[in-house]
Amino acid sequence: MSNVKPIPGTDGNRYIPVSDRSGDKSIVYFTRDLSADGLKRIFERVNSCLTGKVGVKLHTGEPHGPNIIPRPWVKSLIDQDLPGASIVETNSYYEGGRYTTEDHRNTLAINGWTFCPVDIIDENGTVDFPVNGGKWFTEMSMGKSLASYDSIFVLTHFKGHSKGGFGGSNKNIGIGCADGRQGKRMIHTTPGSDDMWDISYEEFMERMTESAKAVVDHFAGHISYVNVLRNMSVSCDCEGTAAAPVVTPNVGILASLDILAIDQASVDLVYAMKPDENHDLRERIETRHGLRQLTYMKELGMGNDLYDLIDIDNGDAVISLKDAVRDVVPFKSE
Repeated sequence: MSNVKPIPGTDGNRYIPVSDRSGDKSIVYFTRDLSADGLKRIFERVNSCLTGKVGVKLHTGEPHGPNIIPRPWVKSLIDQDLPGASIVETNSYYEGGRYTTEDHRNTLAINGWTFCPVDIIDENGTVDFPVNGGKWFTEMSMGKSLASYDSIFVLTHFKGHSKGGFGGSNKNIGIGCADGRQGKRMIHTTPGSDDMWDISYEEFMERMTESAKAVVDHFAGHISYVNVLRNMSVSCDCEGTAAAPVVTPNVGILASLDILAIDQASVDLVYAMKPDENHDLRERIETRHGLRQLTYMKELGMGNDLYDLIDIDNGDAVISLKDAVRDVVPFKSE
């Protein structure tokens, strides 16, 4: 790595419409069925690559977090389709309910993640995963026991994020697999800075994405993704009960073998909504320059930003973004 600091990319606040993209297409599956059954049906489209010891990477949330993926959905999926799998998590970088392993396990119990093993993968140390082709890192510090898994299922609650603009599959593994002390510091903090959150905008997106790439490359051929577009606050699940109220309509569930395609499709569905439906989330994404996540994933060769959206509720028809969000209704607290 050169001693000269890399220069971040630009235009992370600019949405690129489908008509301005080029390259190959991937497949993204879609269901409007926001239920345990909907999760199961769409998971079955992307589960064949998951072999051996499987970890389920999801955000288990701060104490009493109101917007996390419903535990009964995840329990049903693991019981029926992933017996023997473990949820994998890391301790947080900030002080709170998941800062230490002891506090983290208390929070897991509070939030109901007690139906299967939960591996706090940085509990017993760290491991470095190589970052191929990165400009900020040559390696990323991950939770040590991540290396003991043969496959990873990335189960993500898609929502806003205070630093990333949005939190999709890229954020779930880019931040969520980096260990709580070293890896997350590498992404969030300039060495020697007194401000632990001083890295923002395009540089932050690129650092987070390089971390995600290390995970994607490590599990190449044995990693799949589901994004749940439900209870999409502009706040991340790390904000717990302090999260901003949800105002964006629920959409459905997406699945893919392509991390860029699924995050791009999730963002596209938000942008396809009417302005009064997507205003808050779109503003959060653009003010944080979060769209740089997508363009940098493409630059790093992590996937395609073009895709066919396959509606599994209607005979696997290719569906347009506008049709997918046509019947969304204003969010109502459940």
